[in-house]
Amino acid sequence: MAPHGPAQGAHRSRHRSVCIAWTAPLIRTGITLEPTRPLSDPCPKDPAPAEDADSEPRPGRVRKPIGWSTIIIAALVAVSATLVWRRDGTDGVLDILTHDLSLFGGILPRVLAGCLLGAFISEILPHEKVSRALGPKSGLKGLLIGTAFGAILPGGPFTAYPVASALLAVGADFGATIAMVVSWTLIGYGRAVAWEIPIMGTDFTLWRIVISLPLPVLAGALGRFVYVRLYPKPAVKDDEN
Repeated sequence: MAPHGPAQGAHRSRHRSVCIAWTAPLIRTGITLEPTRPLSDPCPKDPAPAEDADSEPRPGRVRKPIGWSTIIIAALVAVSATLVWRRDGTDGVLDILTHDLSLFGGILPRVLAGCLLGAFISEILPHEKVSRALGPKSGLKGLLIGTAFGAILPGGPFTAYPVASALLAVGADFGATIAMVVSWTLIGYGRAVAWEIPIMGTDFTLWRIVISLPLPVLAGALGRFVYVRLYPKPAVKDDEN
C-alpha cells in the first residue's frame, strides 16, 4: 500500500524525534507515557546543592567497625598467644589473659568518661566561634590558640583525645587540632609540674619547654598544608544556563 503523502512522513519524523529526546509526557489513546532520558545523562537522585560543597570544611569519613588496624592487632595478638602457649603452656596464656581483662576493666570507665566528655563538649561549644578561632581561615592565630590550649589542658589521653575529636566536630581544622595535641604532648604543664620538675629539675624543664614551643605551631602548619592538598575543596561549577 502506498504511503499517504507528507502527512504520514511528518508523523513518522515527529515520532522518531520523540524517541530520542522526550521533553514532555505524551498522552495518546488514554495511555500516558512518561518522558525518557538519554542514557548519557547522570541520575538526578538526591543531587547535592552547590552551597554544601563550600560549607563542608572537610570530607566526611565513615568509620568502619573492622579496619586494617584491628586486623593487624588481632594478628599480633594471635601470634603472641601462640608463642606464649608454646613456651608456658595453657596456664601462661590464661594468666596473661586474666591480667589483661583486669586491666581492661579498670580502664573502661575512663574511656567511657572521655567519650562522654567529648560528646558533651561538641554539643556545648558554639560552632561559629570555634570555626572563627580554630577553623581553616584562622591562620597563625588559630595555631597559637591551639598550642596554648594544649599546653594548659589537664588530664591524660582519656581527656585530651576526646577533646581534640570534639574540636574537629565543631569546626576546628586539622592544623589547629594537631597543634593542640602536639602541645599537650610536649608542653603539658600537668606532667611537667607533677613529674618533670621534681625528677629532672627546674632548669631542665624550663629549657625543654622553651625549645619545644615552636614545634606545635610548625606541626600544625605542616598538617594544614598537607591536608589542603590531600582533601582539596570541590570546585563549584556555575550553571551553564
